Amino acid sequence: MPSGQGPARRSTRPGTAPGRRRGFAHRLWARAASAPPRRPGRFAGPPAESTTPGLRRGGPAHRTRAPRGPLRISGRVAALGVVLFALLLAYAYPLRVYLAQQAEIARLEADQREQRERIQRLAEEVARWNDDEYVKDQALQRLLLTEVGSRVYVVGIDPTVTDGPADDAPPPPWYEQVWTSLQTADEPPTP
Repeated sequence: MPSGQGPARRSTRPGTAPGRRRGFAHRLWARAASAPPRRPGRFAGPPAESTTPGLRRGGPAHRTRAPRGPLRISGRVAALGVVLFALLLAYAYPLRVYLAQQAEIARLEADQREQRERIQRLAEEVARWNDDEYVKDQALQRLLLTEVGSRVYVVGIDPTVTDGPADDAPPPPWYEQVWTSLQTADEPPTP
């Protein structure tokens, strides 16, 4: 249109006349537009000679913030808080039990892993005992056995002592045995 206004909007709701607007804001605007203009009177503002602190003359008005009062909690917010706190308490014990059970499960699984590894090691050792060479080596090490024809060195036995009848005398103390072994170590045995 030449005036810069577009065509009037048409209402899509049935039962409303075209051009008629509904709603609180539109009704308030229409009422303010149809009201007569205000006349200056006793509520028009402070007199020109007023010296009220904080008032400025001329220029645009500035918005100031009023001091906030104490925080007020409505009944609904308080009820919601109580319900949330009750839910928190209701879920705290089952959550603690759940976490304890998860820790117990993890501990039992670790124990199972260790037992499986131990069983595996023992099964490998049993398989080694089926080998004749391994059995022979273990007999040589554990039972101090020797093969026929091998040379054996025995350390710590006095060659002068013969297997004879045992004396009823108690053996000498350990320090005398050590001293005797040190004295005999310097003397080579005679053939």
